Amino acid sequence: MKPCFDSAAFFRFVGITRAAIAFVLPLAFAFGQIAPAFAAEHTKDSLDTVKEKLKEKKALLVDVREEDEWDAGHLQDARPLALSKLEKGVDAEKLAKILAKDKIIYLHCAAGGRCLPAADILKKQGYDVRPLKPGYKQLLKAGFIKAEPKKTAK
Repeated sequence: MKPCFDSAAFFRFVGITRAAIAFVLPLAFAFGQIAPAFAAEHTKDSLDTVKEKLKEKKALLVDVREEDEWDAGHLQDARPLALSKLEKGVDAEKLAKILAKDKIIYLHCAAGGRCLPAADILKKQGYDVRPLKPGYKQLLKAGFIKAEPKKTAK
């Protein structure tokens, strides 16, 4: 009696399928047949433009890193709003206390990745969000000012 399952044929099929996927998937991305994981893209605004908009009070800078990262150091003009909190859901009323819909919201994180999903979430709430590609350390090197640590009372 011959077994119902031909394991050799199955593994040949899997091998061919893997090879086909490895070949076709990059092509599909390249020709726009598959959408990226995030709709948001990094802003094309230069860092000088970002600084100018912040100085003119036409924009806000939001740090979407986690609280421990914020506590270890953050930019002087930034406001904390961790991606993890956004993903859990932040009440629109609470968001309105942190952000303003009449201003550009520049988002930053450690390396430019987390600000993309954060931007998607905030755009759905009606904010003009522009995620920055440079992360925290790159922004410091570009002349953004590090906030002074809070002095604790002794």
